[in-house]
Amino acid sequence: MDPDFHRIKRLPPYVFEEVNRMKAAARAAGEDIIDLGMGNPDSPTPQHIVDKLVETARDGRTHRYSTSRGIPGLRRANAAYYKRRFDVEIDPETETIATLGSKEGLANLAMAITTPGDVILSPNPSYPIHPYGFIIAGAVVRHFEVGPGIDFFAGLERAVRHCIPTPTCLILNFPSNPTAMTVDLDFYKEVVKFAKDHGMYILSDLAYAEIYFGDVKPPSILQVEGARDIAVEFTSLSKTYSMPGWRMGFATGNKRLVGALARIKSYLDYGAFTPIQVAATAALNGPQDCVEEFRQLYKQRRDVLISGFAAAGWDVPSPDATMFAWAPIPEPFRHLGSLEFSKLLLQEAKVAVAPGLGFGEHGDDFVRVAMVENEQRIRQASRNIKKFMSNAEAHLGRKEAS
Repeated sequence: MDPDFHRIKRLPPYVFEEVNRMKAAARAAGEDIIDLGMGNPDSPTPQHIVDKLVETARDGRTHRYSTSRGIPGLRRANAAYYKRRFDVEIDPETETIATLGSKEGLANLAMAITTPGDVILSPNPSYPIHPYGFIIAGAVVRHFEVGPGIDFFAGLERAVRHCIPTPTCLILNFPSNPTAMTVDLDFYKEVVKFAKDHGMYILSDLAYAEIYFGDVKPPSILQVEGARDIAVEFTSLSKTYSMPGWRMGFATGNKRLVGALARIKSYLDYGAFTPIQVAATAALNGPQDCVEEFRQLYKQRRDVLISGFAAAGWDVPSPDATMFAWAPIPEPFRHLGSLEFSKLLLQEAKVAVAPGLGFGEHGDDFVRVAMVENEQRIRQASRNIKKFMSNAEAHLGRKEAS
């Protein structure tokens, strides 16, 4: 018997695991680690959402199996959100489905629509589930580089030109995790035309639609005329309402893709616990003050982080959206690569970040810094980093000696 399972063999070692092990060991030894690595919101879920969960959970009728498509009221609430936020009309019966977070939705849709050997276009760097959801499903992933100063459409055109067979699907993620890049509606118009010209579906991850810091709101690809012919969009309540552990999201758009996801999910799950779905409905339909409060919280943290790191000697571009900063590795340490730099930063500055290599080889000159600690802790991280940067030669000497 082969001890290595076929699908598992297609997955590389988890890049973040080594940093996570070091972080756990340091904390076990009593060290104070400031964790800016995982994008895990630290604010509690708003009380009115929690209250609705508790109220609904007290009704024994809600303890039975739910439905994998999502309860009708929840799908209607998501359709209402699309109308309110994007002025897009959504049929709650055929054009949206509840998912166990956007991550599960994308991975299961990949499983539903992939024939082994299909070629998928995925940006690099990108959130790992974007390419690996399709790799697990048996696809071949063709990467194209994205990031500051990179011509997106030139890279996309080049990737398609060199693909045999023709790609079947294109993955998008704006505002982007990890790069925090944003795009406008003209970008989506151009990419929809490109995908239609080449016969591709589009899977767009819009998990950070509500975490933006300027006056321009991130658009939905579904605002483009004709986009629903080929596109499905994934959204999530995790960051918008600080509900990461609740695992609630949506896939919305093309009826054929939504239907494929609904069919495969009907075999795999019965949906989230009904009280969670009712509480998610309350989140979407209820007061939205909390969304603005979270947005301002991340904006304030961003400003403290960017100014504090700059004072420490580390110039990091200020992100326009998301809860992340995509930070170029400081020049003295760039030759180390993102994994070794992350380990050194953890060891010497007691600050944990996510190595860019974990998001693809084109991310190896960067680390992702998450704004998941309060302002006081971010200031402490900046002080630690300033001390670390002032002793760069000594740290590098010890690193090379070991």
